[in-house]
Amino acid sequence: MNREIPHKEPVAPRKPHVFTVHGVELHDDYAWIRAANWKEVLKDPDKLPEDIRSLLTEENAYANAAFEGQDAFRETLVAEMRGRIKEDDSSVPEPDGPFAYFTRYREGGQHPLVCRLARDGAEQVMLDGDHEAKGHAFFDLGGAAHSPDHRLMAWACDLKGSEYYTLRVRDLATGSDGPDEVARTSGSVVWQGDSAAFYYVELDENHRPVRVRRHRLGEDPAADSVIYEEKDPGFFVKVGTTQSKAYVLIEASDHETSEVWLLARDEPDGVPRLVEPRSPRLQYEVEHHGEDLILLTNADGAEDFKIMTAPRDHPGREHWRDLVPYRPGVMILSVVALAGHLIRLEREDARPRIVVRDFTDGRETAVAFDEETYSLGLDPGHEYDTMNIRYRYSSMRTPSEVTDYDLATEERVLRKRQQVPSGHDPALYVTRRLFAQAADGELVPISLLHRKEVALDGSAPCLLYGYGSYGMSMPAGFRTSILSLVDRGFVYAIAHVRGGTEKGWRWYLDGKREKKTNTFTDFIACAEGLVRAGYTAPGRIVAHGGSAGGMLMGAVANLAPSLFAGIVAEVPFVDVLNTMLDAELPLTPPEWPEWGNPGVDEEAFRTILSYSPYDNVKAQNYPAILALAGLTDPRVTYWEAAKWVERLRATMTGGGPILLKVNMEAGHGGAAGRFDRLEEVALTYAFAVRCASGFRDF
Repeated sequence: MNREIPHKEPVAPRKPHVFTVHGVELHDDYAWIRAANWKEVLKDPDKLPEDIRSLLTEENAYANAAFEGQDAFRETLVAEMRGRIKEDDSSVPEPDGPFAYFTRYREGGQHPLVCRLARDGAEQVMLDGDHEAKGHAFFDLGGAAHSPDHRLMAWACDLKGSEYYTLRVRDLATGSDGPDEVARTSGSVVWQGDSAAFYYVELDENHRPVRVRRHRLGEDPAADSVIYEEKDPGFFVKVGTTQSKAYVLIEASDHETSEVWLLARDEPDGVPRLVEPRSPRLQYEVEHHGEDLILLTNADGAEDFKIMTAPRDHPGREHWRDLVPYRPGVMILSVVALAGHLIRLEREDARPRIVVRDFTDGRETAVAFDEETYSLGLDPGHEYDTMNIRYRYSSMRTPSEVTDYDLATEERVLRKRQQVPSGHDPALYVTRRLFAQAADGELVPISLLHRKEVALDGSAPCLLYGYGSYGMSMPAGFRTSILSLVDRGFVYAIAHVRGGTEKGWRWYLDGKREKKTNTFTDFIACAEGLVRAGYTAPGRIVAHGGSAGGMLMGAVANLAPSLFAGIVAEVPFVDVLNTMLDAELPLTPPEWPEWGNPGVDEEAFRTILSYSPYDNVKAQNYPAILALAGLTDPRVTYWEAAKWVERLRATMTGGGPILLKVNMEAGHGGAAGRFDRLEEVALTYAFAVRCASGFRDF
């Protein structure tokens, strides 16, 4: 790819659009790219207005031209990445009564097969994802839940990428779907205890999950009972179960506040019972154990959360009592209640661990690990009365391992180690955790991976990834795809910036709303820290982020363009102000606690206006930028990336190129097939290599 691309650069027409908010006059010449009928487009992409389709088609042609001559290299990258995937891979079966349930892939298959093993070892394929995907340009398998009596399976799929999932019910004896079909759901499903009905979440006309309905098998879905309906557009609803399977959990929440309702699974006509009414910034999750409820909560100022109990018949807050007290700096991430033990996943000093607590005597045992930086996850499985838990461990150089832990003997049994068919030797790599000092003195963690032979003299290129929103932490786990860059001399680094929870809830609070700019300056500090430590140099760093991390990419492009050789922004949330002013969009009201409501809060308006990437594009040189979007994305709409790209090109004084690639057949997650997704990854990696090499040929 050369800076001079052998194709005419698209020039979107400017159509003046002026509006005033809090006395400030705003100009948005590219507002027209937002289709007025966007809700229809989510359901039927063919309804996209022709002028917008023409622009996006031209942008795709321009981006394709930018990669002319790189087909062989991208094919090499895809072959490498595919060679590291065990194509006929399968998960470790999870026991549940007479069966053990798992997923697997066939050789060459794009989509999973949902399977189970009988106690005699006979396998049954309950659903073949490859078969269901035939004839569809896009196919995403949502939830797949077997009934308590193991006769049926409710499963969901999305055929547009717009996250409208349709639920169907399969008879596992015949392998055929029955007449029950429920459209416009979130994709999750919970069975009633008698297997005669299930609960699901319905999306409203604005694509928001707002209602829990009960569907009785054989009845018309139009008559499904509304079990719960959320009236506040800022709260989303989800449905789940306790580990004991005694209760259906209905949770309504935004990013600061939650409320939980319990519904007995064995009561066919049951009604939900409120645990504790919502109170601003009170968060709690519920588990069940015997006569008690177990609550993970931030009540009483427990910023990093604590564990409390309450009688299940009197669950209100006045009855909550501490079980695992709050310890500042130790963030409790999740809790699972088994018949005899309470399992929690917690993180301290950016290192996760599992803690097992015996309900009988309160004795606790920690399951910890020695590597400097790693990823750890807890898999609760299907069963409640069990003496076994399962966890997943990996590091940036260590392939994923699935291990069973015996709660009685504390014995660890490795059940599966991720295979890399083309070969992988962890000894060839170095993984480290560094800290970069931010402008205010905070130390920002960085997880990194590189080949042992890489010279730390600033000559290495670097791919620096960041996110930093919603309290999400970025795990330092094993990724086979990134080895294609690392094996070419790249340093791969993850900047654990504020806005995540790597250093506790305070780390999140220090990167949201009026403190949002800490996320951006932390990322820049990490890039500069890597330079000072000799890992890379200015102009050798390619920044990478997606969704809210794409907003981070847009912000650092405005703030420190000369630091980066290139920027990859996947489904980037860059039109922050306009999106937060648009209450019709699916995610806007629930996002106000995260960003502020600029329509009613002038301070929030001015804060967002000060950093919103689209609104702060400047007349300056910009690095090369690759923006990726999905036409049917309901989370970060396609027009955010498109508007940003057009304003960049019209305003910048040099640099680039600025490229936009829109998947016209997918949404927020891009291609759904596991090998199709590799094509998109190869595109971003080819872009990163060319940026880091100064656009010289290989």
